[in-house]
Amino acid sequence: MKKVLVVTLVVLMVVSMLVSCSQPASPPSEEPKAPTEDTKAPEQEKEPEQQGEEGKAWKIAVMPKLIGIPYFNASEKGALQAGKDMGLDVQYVGPTNADATEQVKMIEDLINQGIDALCVAPNDPAALSPVLKKAKDAGIVVLDWDTPANPEDVVYSINQVDQQEYAQLYFDKAVELAGKDDFKYAILTGGLNAANLNGWIDAGLEYAKEKYPNLQLVTERVPTDESQQLAYQKTLELIAAYPDLEVILGYSTPTPLGAAKAVREKNLIDSIIVVGSTTPNDSVEYLDDGSLDLGFLWDPSKLGYLAVFAAKEVLEGRELSDGQEVPNVGKISVDGKIVIMGPPSVWTKENVRDYDF
Repeated sequence: MKKVLVVTLVVLMVVSMLVSCSQPASPPSEEPKAPTEDTKAPEQEKEPEQQGEEGKAWKIAVMPKLIGIPYFNASEKGALQAGKDMGLDVQYVGPTNADATEQVKMIEDLINQGIDALCVAPNDPAALSPVLKKAKDAGIVVLDWDTPANPEDVVYSINQVDQQEYAQLYFDKAVELAGKDDFKYAILTGGLNAANLNGWIDAGLEYAKEKYPNLQLVTERVPTDESQQLAYQKTLELIAAYPDLEVILGYSTPTPLGAAKAVREKNLIDSIIVVGSTTPNDSVEYLDDGSLDLGFLWDPSKLGYLAVFAAKEVLEGRELSDGQEVPNVGKISVDGKIVIMGPPSVWTKENVRDYDF
């Protein structure tokens, strides 16, 4: 019996050893493998662009007093070029006449379009004030350019020139050309509610009152609705009503050209001096024959460019600074909300072809 038990134990031990030897050894630990293309985690989507970030294609609307006249055509080129240079979505829209009511309607539409910024040249600051406030409430950055809006309605007011300097230029040049300071003169303006034109005229009249007290303004400023044809007709009326009229000051670019045409037609080139704001390309024929004695202005294409540049700076959280160098414009002056592009250029028969706008 014992012999059988011993044999059984021996058999069990042999079987156990055989089973143990048949188990494979544990493999050595390996470095983790990089996931294959099929097992990579999906890339995290980029955050959408936010207000204040650079590189966004901001939607900026630039609205002149009206479209279709050379001055604002040149401004349009500058504004659209700025959009191209800076990767912005710029649209240039305005009424066909200097009409504040039409501007209000168009701004309402722009608000509904969801623009980011509006640069506007108001025909009537008071009339536009409610809709500009509405634009601000909708989160739209509002600036004015060319002519000021109510200061509380805008972040910046983009001015062409220093108002006082430009106002004085009219009278200083007229006196210089006349060779005396006791002539009779008339003022042709664009619209009676245009803040920039009224500012230059008012400042000029104050300046003349002190420096040239013997000058005689024959009548109140005469509006022409920014129309060269109406300026021509109004000048004919002035010539008929005031035969001793010697000087005409034209404010807004169509007015000196309309006045010059009337002076030419009446053969009064040697009797009446015409000076004022003009674009050089449209002044050539009148300067050549002497019906226009002098023109002065700034480059309106640069003004359009500056307006868009300023809007982009505000949208991206930056402030404009005094003496700042603006691409394609030059150094600007900044005093609070007031931004001044620079001094005007003056053209005569001799140098008008040096300018091209």
